[in-house]
Amino acid sequence: MITGELKSKIDRVWDAFWSGGISNPLEVIEQITYLMFIRRLDEIQKRKERQANRTGKPIDKPIYVQKTETLRWSWFANRSPDEMLIIVRDDVFPWLRELGGEGSTYSQHMKDARFSITTSNLLAKVVAMLDEMPETEQDTKGDLYEYMLGKIATAGQNGQFRTPRHIIQLIVEMMAPGPADEICDPACGTAGFLVASAEYVNRTHREALLAPTQREHFNASMFHGFDFDSTMLRIGSMNMLQHGVENPDIRYRDSLAESTAGEVEKYSMILANPPFAGSLDYEVTAKDLQVVVKTKKTELLFLALFLRLLKLGGRAAVIVPDGVLFGSSKAHKELRRILVEEHKLDAVVKLPSGVFKPYAGVSTAILIFTKTTVGGTDNVWFYEITADGWSLDDKRAPLLPGDKLGPIPAEALDDAEHATNNLPDALARWNRRNGAEQKRARTEQSFCVPKADIVAHGYDLSLNRYKEIVHEQVKHRAPGEILDELARIETEIQQGMSELKAMLG
Repeated sequence: MITGELKSKIDRVWDAFWSGGISNPLEVIEQITYLMFIRRLDEIQKRKERQANRTGKPIDKPIYVQKTETLRWSWFANRSPDEMLIIVRDDVFPWLRELGGEGSTYSQHMKDARFSITTSNLLAKVVAMLDEMPETEQDTKGDLYEYMLGKIATAGQNGQFRTPRHIIQLIVEMMAPGPADEICDPACGTAGFLVASAEYVNRTHREALLAPTQREHFNASMFHGFDFDSTMLRIGSMNMLQHGVENPDIRYRDSLAESTAGEVEKYSMILANPPFAGSLDYEVTAKDLQVVVKTKKTELLFLALFLRLLKLGGRAAVIVPDGVLFGSSKAHKELRRILVEEHKLDAVVKLPSGVFKPYAGVSTAILIFTKTTVGGTDNVWFYEITADGWSLDDKRAPLLPGDKLGPIPAEALDDAEHATNNLPDALARWNRRNGAEQKRARTEQSFCVPKADIVAHGYDLSLNRYKEIVHEQVKHRAPGEILDELARIETEIQQGMSELKAMLG
């Protein structure tokens, strides 16, 4: 966890970027990302040098050689600001673009790196800030990067790239990825779902990751993310690196336009909040997705894509707009029928309409399903989240102390706190969905609906279709009691009038 002091320094550097003419929050993070990557290369080289000293053997695959020693972070970070700017701009960045590295996704994305810091004073401030991060504290690096990414969500139009972290955490906790999973987000953005999955696996399967083959899988073949924005690819890749994943599969791919032929049934888990841009032309949509469902709607095409990418038995948790749950078009109904009849629909979790404010007030839900191709839907678990711990207006201010926010707070919440943060209850009840939850009445916040009911309602998946409202019983008074009360009131009025006449008389 980063300190308030470090946050203040980040804020000051952020302000310095704005003062220096770099006001796009994505560009700010991108520039800081480049510098974090350069520092990371120096850290790797130092580790290789220490190993060589211990073993007495030459350095294995050195990143820097004698003629590039002056390009190292530890070298230029101690130069004067003016000299530092010249070294980084004229020497380090040209070298960085050509760096083959170790074949990592980071070096691939750095090929298009553009250095836009033009003042030596700004560069010196950023370098000084990054220099204060302990090289060995992975959690600090990850938290620092998360704090910077959070600024995207407070800086205007770019907020659509970021799903609230506590919602991501809820989804990951519900899906509980294991060390053998292959996890994919086909619209990964800043890689929030992949980062949270890596943190979960690190926390819950620490011993399993000690095995060399398992660790190699974690670093190189467990996490897969696609995006068609090169800035997002760079930021997402660095986000993974800062959270301890050495070489994730983060790559350029227009998920809806490209054929899925090379990706069919490759992944055991999909976690995503894909963009819902409306409609696409048939001509630019991958033909193999149209085979699943004939539509131009991006939200339906992404669901069709997920069904193609999942292995048999693979699971998905996806944020969708409410229209997917009850849309009346042929494509909407057919896709819901496919999920219920041909696969196993596990859950529908309704989210508050303000969860993506201030950028969108659209109502959304989490769909959780398992790919089977032979059906398997029995009872679908519904949960209505009415409060996520933050205000549902444009400010999205926290309503509880930090240790009581999110799906796994440090201590149990009381009833009043639950009314403010439903996430821990949602997670607990999800884990009981095959037990006690089966007996819950449809008047409750969560309940189960048999497949037969869903079929009878035309595969409508909206929670309100099945939720029953409790009507408050009004206790009616007996007619005689009401008449007595009226007589008493009339007597009091007459007495009051008499007293008033006496006073005036």
